[in-house]
Amino acid sequence: MEKEDLRLLEIEHHPVAGIDEVGRGALFGEVVAAAVILPLDKLTHLENLGVTDSKKLSAKRREQLDLVIREVAIAYAIGSASVSEIDAMNILSASLLAMERAIAQLQPQPKHCLIDGNQPLRFQLIAPIAQTTVIKGDSHSLAIAAASIVAKVWRDRQMIELSEIYKDYDIATNKGYGTAKHRQAIAQFGYSDLHRKSFKIKEI
Repeated sequence: MEKEDLRLLEIEHHPVAGIDEVGRGALFGEVVAAAVILPLDKLTHLENLGVTDSKKLSAKRREQLDLVIREVAIAYAIGSASVSEIDAMNILSASLLAMERAIAQLQPQPKHCLIDGNQPLRFQLIAPIAQTTVIKGDSHSLAIAAASIVAKVWRDRQMIELSEIYKDYDIATNKGYGTAKHRQAIAQFGYSDLHRKSFKIKEI
Protein backbone atom coordinates (compact mmCIF):
# COMPACT_ATOMS: atom_id res chain seq x y z
CA MET A 1 0.00 0.00 0.00
CA GLU A 2 1.13 3.55 -0.67
CA LYS A 3 1.67 6.08 2.12
CA GLU A 4 -1.52 7.93 1.21
CA ASP A 5 -3.59 4.74 1.39
CA LEU A 6 -2.11 3.81 4.74
CA ARG A 7 -2.77 7.28 6.14
CA LEU A 8 -6.39 7.02 4.98
CA LEU A 9 -6.68 3.60 6.61
CA GLU A 10 -5.35 5.02 9.88
CA ILE A 11 -7.95 7.78 9.78
CA GLU A 12 -10.88 5.54 8.84
CA HIS A 13 -10.11 2.76 11.35
CA HIS A 14 -8.68 4.76 14.24
CA PRO A 15 -7.25 3.66 16.61
CA VAL A 16 -4.74 1.80 14.44
CA ALA A 17 -1.58 0.22 15.86
CA GLY A 18 1.70 0.01 14.00
CA ILE A 19 3.75 -3.07 14.90
CA ASP A 20 7.39 -3.85 14.15
CA GLU A 21 10.08 -6.13 15.53
CA VAL A 22 13.81 -5.90 16.02
CA GLY A 23 16.40 -8.59 16.60
CA ARG A 24 15.01 -11.13 14.19
CA GLY A 25 18.38 -11.63 12.51
CA ALA A 26 20.47 -11.51 15.67
CA LEU A 27 22.45 -14.42 17.09
CA PHE A 28 22.04 -13.36 20.71
CA GLY A 29 19.12 -12.25 22.84
CA GLU A 30 15.39 -11.91 22.59
CA VAL A 31 13.39 -10.79 19.61
CA VAL A 32 11.54 -7.61 20.60
CA ALA A 33 8.40 -6.04 19.15
CA ALA A 34 6.71 -2.71 19.76
CA ALA A 35 3.11 -1.71 19.12
CA VAL A 36 2.28 2.00 18.90
CA ILE A 37 -1.00 3.87 18.48
CA LEU A 38 -0.46 7.46 17.39
CA PRO A 39 -2.98 10.33 17.68
CA LEU A 40 -4.18 11.56 14.31
CA ASP A 41 -3.46 15.18 15.16
CA LYS A 42 0.24 14.41 15.76
CA LEU A 43 0.99 12.49 12.55
CA THR A 44 2.18 15.50 10.54
CA HIS A 45 4.23 16.75 13.49
CA LEU A 46 5.98 13.38 13.85
CA GLU A 47 6.56 13.18 10.12
CA ASN A 48 8.14 16.63 10.15
CA LEU A 49 10.41 15.58 13.02
CA GLY A 50 11.76 12.80 10.84
CA VAL A 51 10.09 9.68 12.24
CA THR A 52 11.01 6.95 9.76
CA ASP A 53 12.53 3.47 9.57
CA SER A 54 14.79 3.17 12.63
CA LYS A 55 17.60 1.72 10.50
CA LYS A 56 17.86 5.04 8.67
CA LEU A 57 18.47 7.00 11.87
CA SER A 58 21.51 7.44 14.07
CA ALA A 59 21.40 6.01 17.57
CA LYS A 60 21.24 9.51 19.03
CA ARG A 61 18.33 10.51 16.79
CA ARG A 62 16.46 7.29 17.61
CA GLU A 63 16.81 8.08 21.30
CA GLN A 64 15.44 11.59 20.76
CA LEU A 65 12.49 10.43 18.67
CA ASP A 66 11.73 7.57 21.06
CA LEU A 67 11.11 10.12 23.81
CA VAL A 68 8.78 12.15 21.59
CA ILE A 69 6.87 9.10 20.35
CA ARG A 70 6.27 7.74 23.84
CA GLU A 71 5.21 11.17 25.05
CA VAL A 72 2.59 11.78 22.35
CA ALA A 73 1.40 8.21 21.70
CA ILE A 74 -2.10 7.22 22.70
CA ALA A 75 -0.61 3.88 23.71
CA TYR A 76 2.58 1.91 23.23
CA ALA A 77 3.82 -1.44 24.47
CA ILE A 78 6.77 -3.81 24.19
CA GLY A 79 6.53 -7.56 23.71
CA SER A 80 9.31 -10.09 23.41
CA ALA A 81 10.04 -13.76 22.85
CA SER A 82 12.88 -15.44 24.66
CA VAL A 83 15.86 -17.28 23.23
CA SER A 84 14.36 -20.59 24.36
CA GLU A 85 11.11 -19.74 22.55
CA ILE A 86 13.02 -18.79 19.41
CA ASP A 87 14.89 -22.10 19.48
CA ALA A 88 11.73 -24.08 20.19
CA MET A 89 9.40 -22.58 17.60
CA ASN A 90 11.67 -20.82 15.01
CA ILE A 91 12.40 -17.12 14.65
CA LEU A 92 9.38 -16.25 12.49
CA SER A 93 6.88 -17.74 14.93
CA ALA A 94 8.69 -16.13 17.84
CA SER A 95 8.63 -12.73 16.12
CA LEU A 96 4.88 -12.98 15.55
CA LEU A 97 4.42 -14.05 19.18
CA ALA A 98 6.36 -11.01 20.38
CA MET A 99 4.13 -8.79 18.24
CA GLU A 100 0.98 -10.31 19.74
CA ARG A 101 2.34 -9.83 23.24
CA ALA A 102 2.91 -6.15 22.50
CA ILE A 103 -0.58 -5.67 21.06
CA ALA A 104 -2.17 -7.47 24.02
CA GLN A 105 -0.86 -4.78 26.37
CA LEU A 106 -2.28 -1.82 24.45
CA GLN A 107 -5.02 0.21 26.09
CA PRO A 108 -7.15 0.98 24.21
CA GLN A 109 -7.02 -2.04 21.95
CA PRO A 110 -6.65 -1.09 18.27
CA LYS A 111 -9.36 -1.62 15.69
CA HIS A 112 -6.75 -2.40 13.04
CA CYS A 113 -3.10 -3.48 13.08
CA LEU A 114 -0.46 -2.55 10.53
CA ILE A 115 2.21 -5.26 10.56
CA ASP A 116 5.65 -4.71 9.11
CA GLY A 117 6.52 -7.42 6.59
CA ASN A 118 4.46 -9.98 4.70
CA GLN A 119 3.51 -12.38 7.51
CA PRO A 120 0.12 -11.87 9.16
CA LEU A 121 -0.36 -12.43 12.87
CA ARG A 122 -1.83 -15.78 13.83
CA PHE A 123 -3.77 -14.45 16.84
CA GLN A 124 -2.95 -17.25 19.24
CA LEU A 125 -3.00 -15.04 22.33
CA ILE A 126 -5.64 -12.41 21.65
CA ALA A 127 -8.94 -12.14 19.81
CA PRO A 128 -8.44 -11.50 16.09
CA ILE A 129 -8.10 -7.88 15.03
CA ALA A 130 -8.28 -6.64 11.46
CA GLN A 131 -4.74 -6.48 10.11
CA THR A 132 -2.79 -5.36 7.08
CA THR A 133 0.74 -6.53 6.34
CA VAL A 134 2.98 -3.87 4.81
CA ILE A 135 6.24 -4.79 3.11
CA LYS A 136 8.87 -2.22 4.13
CA GLY A 137 6.19 -0.85 6.40
CA ASP A 138 8.64 1.19 8.47
CA SER A 139 9.22 3.31 5.35
CA HIS A 140 5.54 3.58 4.39
CA SER A 141 3.59 3.88 7.65
CA LEU A 142 4.31 6.43 10.35
CA ALA A 143 2.85 4.13 13.02
CA ILE A 144 5.09 1.23 11.98
CA ALA A 145 8.09 3.57 11.80
CA ALA A 146 7.34 4.75 15.33
CA ALA A 147 7.13 1.13 16.49
CA SER A 148 10.46 0.35 14.83
CA ILE A 149 12.12 3.19 16.75
CA VAL A 150 10.60 2.25 20.11
CA ALA A 151 11.52 -1.42 19.67
CA LYS A 152 15.07 -0.66 18.51
CA VAL A 153 15.82 1.74 21.36
CA TRP A 154 14.40 -0.67 23.95
CA ARG A 155 16.36 -3.67 22.66
CA ASP A 156 19.60 -1.72 22.23
CA ARG A 157 19.41 -0.66 25.87
CA GLN A 158 18.83 -4.27 26.87
CA MET A 159 21.87 -5.35 24.86
CA ILE A 160 24.08 -2.71 26.49
CA GLU A 161 22.98 -3.90 29.94
CA LEU A 162 23.62 -7.54 29.03
CA SER A 163 27.05 -6.69 27.67
CA GLU A 164 28.15 -6.09 31.26
CA ILE A 165 27.41 -9.75 32.00
CA TYR A 166 28.40 -11.32 28.66
CA LYS A 167 31.70 -9.51 28.30
CA ASP A 168 33.36 -11.78 25.74
CA TYR A 169 31.04 -11.12 22.80
CA ASP A 170 31.16 -7.33 22.19
CA ILE A 171 27.37 -7.17 22.64
CA ALA A 172 27.32 -3.44 23.41
CA THR A 173 28.68 -2.79 19.93
CA ASN A 174 27.09 -5.51 17.81
CA LYS A 175 23.73 -5.60 19.68
CA GLY A 176 23.70 -9.37 19.30
CA TYR A 177 24.11 -9.42 15.52
CA GLY A 178 26.65 -11.60 13.73
CA THR A 179 29.57 -9.29 13.15
CA ALA A 180 32.94 -10.83 12.37
CA LYS A 181 34.15 -10.08 15.90
CA HIS A 182 31.04 -11.67 17.39
CA ARG A 183 31.42 -14.81 15.26
CA GLN A 184 35.06 -15.07 16.25
CA ALA A 185 34.08 -14.81 19.92
CA ILE A 186 31.55 -17.63 19.52
CA ALA A 187 34.22 -19.78 17.88
CA GLN A 188 36.60 -19.04 20.74
CA PHE A 189 34.29 -19.10 23.79
CA GLY A 190 31.30 -21.09 22.52
CA TYR A 191 27.66 -20.17 22.93
CA SER A 192 26.38 -18.39 26.03
CA ASP A 193 22.97 -19.23 27.46
CA LEU A 194 21.53 -16.25 25.54
CA HIS A 195 22.80 -17.32 22.15
CA ARG A 196 20.22 -18.84 19.84
CA LYS A 197 21.20 -22.48 19.50
CA SER A 198 18.97 -22.89 16.44
CA PHE A 199 21.39 -20.54 14.64
CA LYS A 200 24.20 -23.07 14.26
CA ILE A 201 27.74 -21.81 14.08
CA LYS A 202 28.08 -23.24 10.56
CA GLU A 203 25.32 -20.83 9.53
CA ILE A 204 27.16 -17.80 10.88
